[in-house]
Amino acid sequence: MAPGKPGKSTGASENPSVTLFREYLRIDTVHPKPDYDAAVRFLERVGTDLGLACQKVEVCQGRVVLILTWQGTNPRLRSILLNSHTDVVPVFEEHWTYPPFEAVKDSQGNIYARGAQDMKCVSIQYLEAVRKLKAEGKSFARTIHLTFVPDEEVGGHKGMEMFVQRPEFKALNVGFAMDEGLANPSDTFSVFYGERSPWWIKVKCMGSPGHGSRFITNTAAEKMAFEEQVAAWCRGAGDGVTYEFHQVRGLSHPGMLYLSLPCQSDPWWKAFSGVCRDMKLQLKLEIFPAATDSRYIRAAGHPAIGFSPMNRTPVLLHDHNEFLNEQVFLRGIEIYSRLLTALASVPPLPNES
Repeated sequence: MAPGKPGKSTGASENPSVTLFREYLRIDTVHPKPDYDAAVRFLERVGTDLGLACQKVEVCQGRVVLILTWQGTNPRLRSILLNSHTDVVPVFEEHWTYPPFEAVKDSQGNIYARGAQDMKCVSIQYLEAVRKLKAEGKSFARTIHLTFVPDEEVGGHKGMEMFVQRPEFKALNVGFAMDEGLANPSDTFSVFYGERSPWWIKVKCMGSPGHGSRFITNTAAEKMAFEEQVAAWCRGAGDGVTYEFHQVRGLSHPGMLYLSLPCQSDPWWKAFSGVCRDMKLQLKLEIFPAATDSRYIRAAGHPAIGFSPMNRTPVLLHDHNEFLNEQVFLRGIEIYSRLLTALASVPPLPNES
């Protein structure tokens, strides 16, 4: 999908969900100084308009988790959690065709902005799926919570990692969670049931941009090595040179992967995969190549799936000219509305009776 001429910022013919998406993309939540207050105000306004209960939890100074809740008819049942993060990674504007925080839409319907794929699209798709279901007069036994968390792009240490330890998170009574996935350039949709355990160390190295997991030619990641090489560099540099890992091997014992391995006997996976089968969505089950906030949710004991409904879309998270086509975005709202209907209607489980 090559860039075409940019379209107007809004228009009478534009789907209101797309307009809302572009409005969110224009909120500058880029590191190192994300405007979290503006994002929370925007999302709280949308949630209030939808009749959702709003709760704000400051997990540490300046870091607020927003919770929007659609109460189920049987609050004793475990809830459905829809998680997304509000922050986005930095940009190099000189490499962008359009300004990365103007959400320009070209003649092909491609919307260019940082966060278009990672992951402001998903945040708005959740909300618009709820809007659609409410407009249809739907109600469900299970409560649906939407959480919008800060700092995922810098490890989640002042976001989800702290939030899952809070009584407010425990009060959500989570049964099943969904979080971000990745685009897929084929007809297939990627579904992630676990992820690698990352090691984080801060080293500056220049190379081609894009997510380090994608094996891009001349990427900075391919120039780097494992711990022994890092240690050797420091030793060779002379006395007084040290290094430290910002994050090592995930959250527990070395090498542990946090898995929600799908099986047909699992009621959550049965509901999720059943919708995809009915909608004729081809799924590819994968381990996420990097790390998301799902690892904290899984470590707290809750099954979680990483899923962003973006097929026929190049993988552009963290890359220049990140975009999402408006038709792919709108299709995602329909997919989420069907998924929520199934998941929030899962019958009471044996341990919920």
